[in-house]
Amino acid sequence: MALNIKDLRIVSSAFTPLERIPKRYTSDGENISPPLEWSGLPSGTQQLALICHDPDAPLPQGFTHWIIYGIPPTVSQLAEAGGSKFTEGINSSDKPGYTGPAPPPGHGIHHYYFWLYALDKELDLKPSLNREQLLNAIADHIIEQARVVGIYER
Repeated sequence: MALNIKDLRIVSSAFTPLERIPKRYTSDGENISPPLEWSGLPSGTQQLALICHDPDAPLPQGFTHWIIYGIPPTVSQLAEAGGSKFTEGINSSDKPGYTGPAPPPGHGIHHYYFWLYALDKELDLKPSLNREQLLNAIADHIIEQARVVGIYER
């Protein structure tokens, strides 16, 4: 299935694309998730999933900071520190929920991709999936995806 990355949009009122994520949303601050909102869901969207991932982390698969799925298409935002009312997967800290940016000191700028996936089916997925498991489960159901990227450096 071809992806159409055109109409779906995701933004944060806490930072603009490729802007520094405020300390409040990092492990150096309050370690809470930033507010996110989206628009332009494609026709046929039955469910949404969200992943925050840092591909710059010095690990073979990068570092996944947040996984949420089972979001109904009637929801168009996650408030600051939001997301816990949906199914949360297991991040790279081996915990559910959000873990804020914490790149190694002196490692340079890291990019934090907040990916939103629009799915064509309401999936009944077990809780506690990791990034790879979730992506495998939704792969055949993604009808559109969008991202917003923030940066952080220590």
